[in-house]
Amino acid sequence: MSVLSRVLGPRVSKEEMAEHADLYKKPSRLLIGGSILLLVSLLLPYWVLRLQAPQFPDGLTVTAYVNRLEGDVGELEGLNHYVGLGSFEDAAVFERSIAIYAIIGLAALLLAGLYVHSRWVLVLALPAMLFPLVFMVDLQYWLWDFGHNLDPLAPLAAAVGEFTPPIFGPAEIAQFNTLALPGFGFLMALAASIMVGYAMVLHRRAYRPLIEAMESRDE
Repeated sequence: MSVLSRVLGPRVSKEEMAEHADLYKKPSRLLIGGSILLLVSLLLPYWVLRLQAPQFPDGLTVTAYVNRLEGDVGELEGLNHYVGLGSFEDAAVFERSIAIYAIIGLAALLLAGLYVHSRWVLVLALPAMLFPLVFMVDLQYWLWDFGHNLDPLAPLAAAVGEFTPPIFGPAEIAQFNTLALPGFGFLMALAASIMVGYAMVLHRRAYRPLIEAMESRDE
């Protein structure tokens, strides 16, 4: 058996597909669904930060998409300078530059997985499954970096001291109260991750008997 045949796995006959259509179609539907969710998530925010400050009684809101920030960015940048935090423009520059292409690539890998009926499908699915975790780890790193590299010349730097804001949830920074929330884009990526994980369970259930039969014929 060729290497390509081992990677792609056994093909399902028309008779087998007709008899057990749901068994084989469920993993494919979940992979397609995960791919669609990832693509749609590009249009939605991944992270939302709300801040209450004495200077802004109505509060400030910054909405983070995978490649840009929207909302009260200018006002919050002014507060950042006051506290000693760096500029948002300097954070996650590389990640923002590749985010759209990377997520499109994750969706494409899931679609490519439709044609792989072996355990190698996990190689194509794993990046999408891990993506929400990677996003959270990267976001937490940048929040830590901001909170631990304050400008010592800033008016409130000494009073605030080093801090690490949480990815999600409330926090207090000097006289400022913040609330970080997951955006709908992130929730869709998380849903895609769960769907793909379930697809892998169903994929193994569907194709493992065919793989074992194929391997036994080759012995």
